[in-house]
Amino acid sequence: MKRTRIKICGLTRVQDVVAACRLDVDAVGFVCYEQSPRFVPVERLASLVNELSPFVTPVLLFVDAAPEKVQTALRVVPHALLQFHGNESDRYCAAFGRSYLRAVAVGEGVDLLDWEKQYPAASALLADTPSVAFGGSGAAFDWSRLPPADQRSRPLLLAGGLNASNVRAAIRAVRPYGVDVSSGVEEERGIKSKALMREFVAAVRSADLDELG
Repeated sequence: MKRTRIKICGLTRVQDVVAACRLDVDAVGFVCYEQSPRFVPVERLASLVNELSPFVTPVLLFVDAAPEKVQTALRVVPHALLQFHGNESDRYCAAFGRSYLRAVAVGEGVDLLDWEKQYPAASALLADTPSVAFGGSGAAFDWSRLPPADQRSRPLLLAGGLNASNVRAAIRAVRPYGVDVSSGVEEERGIKSKALMREFVAAVRSADLDELG
């Protein structure tokens, strides 16, 4: 059975990390971008990451950060996957010697296949809604702007306005490698809801079962 990977992003509290891990998600994201309402200072990363289950991947999100900031965070979370949302080049993203995700704001005229060529070292691309806050907007974009799965050469994570109500349709339409949710499982910015996380995970697993029908 196809298993769509699940990443919950923008966690700021220990109890939310614990709850996400109990739902067997694949990855959790921590925002290292100071202007985000979900920002986690580097001195708090260790306490959050210490609660991760062994097979849950921590992801550190940056926006045009100085290399020193990325390196400092990696000293705290050396096994992290990196995620970049700004104007970072492939060379910059790959310079830290870690696997990385490259976010793509899928606005009108954006060609995901061109981004695949621009970022050959990326482990995956993350398709998101254009936002001045670089993610977490709570708004979806037009999924038809994405190329069909058989044309893509990189794994694709789908983000942008996902929640338990629309993620089944999103998976059916896009057939992504994984889905990434933040605001869709929140009580308020940075504060996750156990119930909403549970409903989201259940909806993704239900979508996977649809593939067998």
